[in-house]
Amino acid sequence: MNLLTGVESTELFGGDVPPAVQHLIDAARGAPRAEAGAALWTAVLTAPRCLPPYYLLYKFHASQGELDPAYEVARKALAVAAQQASIDRDWRAVQQGDADFTTPGPARFWLFTLKALAFISVRRGERAVARALIAKLRMLDPADRIGFGVVEALLAQSQSG
Repeated sequence: MNLLTGVESTELFGGDVPPAVQHLIDAARGAPRAEAGAALWTAVLTAPRCLPPYYLLYKFHASQGELDPAYEVARKALAVAAQQASIDRDWRAVQQGDADFTTPGPARFWLFTLKALAFISVRRGERAVARALIAKLRMLDPADRIGFGVVEALLAQSQSG
């Protein structure tokens, strides 16, 4: 799957990407690193309530090994998604039944971003934070539809190494 196509913005997160934002995402595709980053930051700043550019931006930074910016963008994305899903801004306070995390939309994006924060936390060596995030994911998504098991395995591997 390639979110740059915009297909996943509907399948995973619900809604469409505005044309101006899609243009910036298209400009980021295949661009040199600095230009791609600038286009993605511009997309987030242009449409701060549009969720897919946040995903692309935190994934971009994480893939570059830029874990601090990736973490900050993911935290901001979590806050925007929480507001849109009408759930608590503090991820620790969110409970099953606060939202439907299985259907496309802000709540699913929120859960997906919580998984990203767990992944980034593992990569940053913040094992306690990662364990807490994974525990929350396990509670909210016991069937592991979002795929947090991969992050959990990465955490276990990092602890044994």
